[in-house]
Amino acid sequence: MRRVLVVSHNAAQRRIFAIQLQRAHYEVFEAGSVEEALQLCQRCEPDIVLSDWIMPGQTGLDLCRAFRASERSNYGYFVLLTSAREAEDISRGLEAGADDFLTEPVTHGELLARLAAGERILRVEEELRSSNAQLRKALDRLRETQAAIDRDLREARKLQQGLVKERSGRFGSIQLSLLLRPAGHIGGDLVGFFPISEDRVGIYALDVSGHGVTAALLTAQLSVHLSGSADQNVALRAAQTGTDAVSPAALAHFFNNMMLEEMATDTYYTMIYAELNHVTGRLRMVQAGHPHPVLQRADGSVRPLGRGGMPIGVFEKPVFDEIELVMEPGDRLLICSDGITEATNPAGRILGDDGVEAILRTNAFLGGHVFLESMAWSVSEYCRGERQDDMSAVLVEYLAPAEMVQLTGR
Repeated sequence: MRRVLVVSHNAAQRRIFAIQLQRAHYEVFEAGSVEEALQLCQRCEPDIVLSDWIMPGQTGLDLCRAFRASERSNYGYFVLLTSAREAEDISRGLEAGADDFLTEPVTHGELLARLAAGERILRVEEELRSSNAQLRKALDRLRETQAAIDRDLREARKLQQGLVKERSGRFGSIQLSLLLRPAGHIGGDLVGFFPISEDRVGIYALDVSGHGVTAALLTAQLSVHLSGSADQNVALRAAQTGTDAVSPAALAHFFNNMMLEEMATDTYYTMIYAELNHVTGRLRMVQAGHPHPVLQRADGSVRPLGRGGMPIGVFEKPVFDEIELVMEPGDRLLICSDGITEATNPAGRILGDDGVEAILRTNAFLGGHVFLESMAWSVSEYCRGERQDDMSAVLVEYLAPAEMVQLTGR
């Protein structure tokens, strides 16, 4: 039952309105002044106020302003009773917060019709308030869920970073340095290395398509095959069968068959896998859709390697690119993901192989993690901080005798 407050200094008029409204099943309260009306508003919080405009002391406009300024749990509909409808009066009433006007004398039918219109507005307001309350609850639940997801992703990031057990390694004259920097909480890039024998080391870099949980899960599974224990590491087992018995390309074909036959997923990935003899400097490498490795010789010359090859997990009979070279003292090899080569500036221009070569030349005097951090900074600056993809890299350096002396202190 709607509550209606009738405000008028004319007691007879109040009673007439009250009787009519009670017969129409409204709960009615009466007030003879603005002060009394405000007290009733605090006690009973009426849904509708029907007030005279002109009253001794404070007027209906004063009551309307005070009514709008008061704290309420829901909207209140305010109707002003006027003796004439002058445009200026209506404007003043609307500015004070009135919803409707009734011109005296008021007929019974017009009174009930105006209050029925007010009820429709109140119902709409209540429905909106209810919908907003439900929406706020839903948003609160979403925030709680998002907070839980963020906590899980932060923990997942720690676990994923743990997949790269060592960020650098020394094998004779060879220095290896790794960079792994997801664009979000978790990513689909993976880099690493593992010793094969006394004179050989395996090096890998891969980039799973897409981002987020799916890419991270596949990355975790692949890490077992590349850096797990001796009985799990298929790359290590294959390499230990003999120096020339199993090529890096054969490993790429093994992973391709595994993706197509066992995983049954639309996800694919690109990969570089290399076997490096750190005594002779001989390096055998397979490129499977990954960006071109870049070789910088001791004299400062820079050239990209490979023809590209096909990604893993797409074609039944892929063609991978096999690369062989011999590194000399002072040379270095940079393997990086497309989060670096395809970094885009605000104008839409990608960094590309030329940009990577420029970074190598500009930072020729830097090595190891210092070089990788400088490269990462350069890429972020190029993107103006709007990096959208994971960023990973492997730097292979064949230390010259002078560099060996600096590192060993002898």
